Amino acid sequence: MQARKHANPFTGKAKLLAIISIVLTIAVSYSIFSYLENSSEQNVRNSIFEQQRQNQLKDTEALSRHVGTDLSLVADNLHGLANSIYIQQGDLYSNKTKGLAQETYNHLSNRIIDRLVIADKSGLETIGLAAKGQQSFAGTNISSRPWVKETMASKTFTFSNGFVGLDGKYRVAIGFPIRNLENGQYEGLVGALIPFESFLSQYGNIHNINSEYLTAYDKKATILATATSQSLIGKSFFGDYSQQFIKHNKVLTEFVRNLLSGTPGYAIYNYGDGEKLTTGYPIFADDKPVYFIRLITPTAGIYSHINDVLFNERLKMFSLIAGTTAAIAILIVFLIKWSSLNDKVKKSAKELSESNKQLKLANEQLKVHDKMQKEFINIASHEMKTPTQSILSYSELMQRHPERREEMVQAISRNASRLQRLTNDILDVTRIESQSLKLNKQRFILNDVISIIADDYRNQIRNSNVKILQEFNKKAEVEGQDQQIIQDNRFIVEADKERITQVISNILNNAVMFTKEGSISISIEKKDRQAIVIVKDTGEGIDSGVLPKLFTKFITRSEKGTGLGLFISKSIIESHGGKIWAENNTDGKGATFAFSLPLSEQQ
Repeated sequence: MQARKHANPFTGKAKLLAIISIVLTIAVSYSIFSYLENSSEQNVRNSIFEQQRQNQLKDTEALSRHVGTDLSLVADNLHGLANSIYIQQGDLYSNKTKGLAQETYNHLSNRIIDRLVIADKSGLETIGLAAKGQQSFAGTNISSRPWVKETMASKTFTFSNGFVGLDGKYRVAIGFPIRNLENGQYEGLVGALIPFESFLSQYGNIHNINSEYLTAYDKKATILATATSQSLIGKSFFGDYSQQFIKHNKVLTEFVRNLLSGTPGYAIYNYGDGEKLTTGYPIFADDKPVYFIRLITPTAGIYSHINDVLFNERLKMFSLIAGTTAAIAILIVFLIKWSSLNDKVKKSAKELSESNKQLKLANEQLKVHDKMQKEFINIASHEMKTPTQSILSYSELMQRHPERREEMVQAISRNASRLQRLTNDILDVTRIESQSLKLNKQRFILNDVISIIADDYRNQIRNSNVKILQEFNKKAEVEGQDQQIIQDNRFIVEADKERITQVISNILNNAVMFTKEGSISISIEKKDRQAIVIVKDTGEGIDSGVLPKLFTKFITRSEKGTGLGLFISKSIIESHGGKIWAENNTDGKGATFAFSLPLSEQQ
């Protein structure tokens, strides 16, 4: 019997029908995917743009708060100078008063002001301090100047509108009246002049309109600084020149009008040089809006960023379309791939879901970054303001009570040291996050560095109930000394000696801070060509809520400091190719910190 032959289903009309089905299926698939892609991209576009708008508004608020803090700092210094002992005694001319004024000027002239003025009640400038190369107007009557008139008339703090100085620079002035604290009589004024363009340039771009830039106004809508055009500076925003420049753009005009009324907000406008997103916020000083700031971003840059985010999504979508098309073709041609196609569709859908999750995660991380940046500004501002105010207060008390000079000098020195430590920590964090932390490596004996640091801390806590024990240099034990020596090993490393000293000091300082009695032991071990430094204390241990994020920014168990020390220490150790870790001791008493460093090839 001959074997029965099976007919090929893909011949003739069947083949034609299969081809038509494939073409129609692919066409429909591309139409559906194109619709879904456009809809998804528009949603993502809107979401990211909205996130940018919210972030920019928060940045503008933080910027205005920072500028306001600097202006308040100037006002506080003028207040202190006006209430100083010599000026309160009516001395507006002597070298003693000029010396006090010079100290205030030196403190503020580095970043903020370029002139400081003292005038008597008739408006005669008795002392005038200016930057090198600029003219002093001491001996000149300045009562006709608008900011002086305003201060003399109101006899209170004044933040002036903008004006052009004799050198052509656009400035604002802060005036403070001198009142006799005993009888309340007006005796004169102290004032500081701020070149607003150079002052504002410290906070952002005021020269290049192709990237994010700043614009500022005074209370009369006079433009104090802008990157748009130098010809606009000193002009009223609502004046003919400015309005012609912006082609009478209603959106921008209404936005600035609302901003000057004290209402923060945002606007999207275009008067011919490209669409822009702007956000605005009042600058407060002495609890009043005194100036106004705008942050402007070309939307082309925002959309460019959005397109970069969407590019990978398009690639995945096109891959999905191609895969689906191939699956459909195979299904129709061979009539057996339904389950395989279903699996591919599910897999592609899962990949798309994962992509959406990653995009959502990226947005959440951006929110966390913004929150950390805001916390950083708040914490740093608070921590800097406390010692700064203390220094000013003690300085004033020292003038009033010279018999307590030694006590006041110690307090000022203590607060200055605290301010210096905070400044160094902030600079280190900035270098770490910008990847510009430089290491000056040299070969040195790790034991010797640790011994010196341990000795320093022993001297600091010699009257406490805590002992610091060294367990790495073998010497003869001396009765009465707080050390145990059990090893005779020299650990030579090639590293930045100053930075490693900083790490050890940070860890030992934490141990001393949280150990009220007992001991702190320091040992070094060798493992896999690594030196392991171990600091173990019998203190209160590490809180379980803090331990998982102990080496991140702003995490601290103490009310003192900003929680930057361990974050900086981790970055330093990892930049040397080592690791750092911490854990609570198994006996429930205290904690152990440890870090590793590669040993030098030549021991």
